[in-house]
Amino acid sequence: MGARVGRMFRNFNLENRVHRELAKEKPRMAPRHPANLPPTAANPEAADAVNQKNDPLLAALRSVYVESTDPVAAAAEDSKSVTTGKETGRRPLKFSFPGDMFGVVELTDVPKGKLTIVEAMKALGGHQHQPQTWTPEKIAQEYCLDLKDTKAVLEFFVPFKVEIIPPKSGTGKQIKAS
Repeated sequence: MGARVGRMFRNFNLENRVHRELAKEKPRMAPRHPANLPPTAANPEAADAVNQKNDPLLAALRSVYVESTDPVAAAAEDSKSVTTGKETGRRPLKFSFPGDMFGVVELTDVPKGKLTIVEAMKALGGHQHQPQTWTPEKIAQEYCLDLKDTKAVLEFFVPFKVEIIPPKSGTGKQIKAS
């Protein structure tokens, strides 16, 4: 019922409204700007001003002296000093995934100062279960890490712990094997 009423209002006096809209005067288009004219044809005085030498500006330009160095060369020198200090070589892997798991390319060596996920989990787990044996110094020495970074990792990263809580009573509800 509502659609019928809406259609009646929409179609009411439709022809008169269309004729009134078509009879209105259309707005004129804005004039196009002549963009392709060369500057000398539009204003010859402007072309002369552009080509004329300005002595005060030339004198100021001659007094400017710029001394610069190549940023790529400076960055290369800085990176050389960093690599010689920390990551000069690569070390072979201690632990890796068994087989070609997850479609990951098997690594054979790692830069010094870096760990793979497997090695990090092994080191964190060893420190969690045997902190007297796996001290930060031993982990840093074994994996060629910085001692400060190793202590920070051991302090702030903890591997997951799985705790199995036994039932309180032996006669509780249990799921039967089917």
